[in-house]
Amino acid sequence: MRSLLVLSGGHPYEEEPFEAFMHALGDWDVTHLTHPQAEEAVARGAAEQADALLLYDMPGYTFADGTVTARPPSRDFARAITRRFEAGRGAVALHHALAGWAEWDEWHDWLGGRFFYQRGKWRGHAFPDSGYRHDVEYSACVVADHPVTAGLPESFAVTDELYLCPIDESAITPLIRAEGFSFTPANFHSAANAVAGDMFSRAGWDHPPGSNCVGWETRAIDAPIIYLQFGDGPAAYGNRHVRRAVANALNYISGEEP
Repeated sequence: MRSLLVLSGGHPYEEEPFEAFMHALGDWDVTHLTHPQAEEAVARGAAEQADALLLYDMPGYTFADGTVTARPPSRDFARAITRRFEAGRGAVALHHALAGWAEWDEWHDWLGGRFFYQRGKWRGHAFPDSGYRHDVEYSACVVADHPVTAGLPESFAVTDELYLCPIDESAITPLIRAEGFSFTPANFHSAANAVAGDMFSRAGWDHPPGSNCVGWETRAIDAPIIYLQFGDGPAAYGNRHVRRAVANALNYISGEEP
């Protein structure tokens, strides 16, 4: 049986529905590790041994007293992930993994996008903190004939959280776009305000209009990376088309056709 390593932690989620989701993605021997133990296990080689790697984590942050501080991964963790990608073995990243490892620029260069909890720079450009919006009802529209989109309808309904953040469309292959919702700051809330304790606020915040791409492929050294923005909670976990897209993505990065 093929092995699937799932990393989580650093961001809250509903554990039992996510557990059911993990075990509905195909015939996998699933190992689920949570940070900080996940970082330690990967540093010892856990990710290099797995047939597929699913990242549902947001590591590298400390949230306390209305502030956020970030740190890079351990040197051994970064080296282990790099070795996996050098060997041509990819990963699937879901939802808040777009925000993980804020102090590891190379990771975000590989991933093709970045969610900011505070003002920052990426690829030589300054960005404000990113935006979020919970429980958005939108149409996920397939825009590429690709193994990840195999068996999906041209469009399917999703209720999930969306992000307003930098996505480098010049560096990715778009697979799925969110239609029926405008990616402008008036429709999102400030991540920095949320950290400061003012949830669902855009007071004093502005952001450029963003990409509506919610699923894409990019490359990390010699390996495929699939990012899917699906996954805030049970409504997404239980969506059969979301499950199909994630299952396809895991098969794809492990070298299996869906």
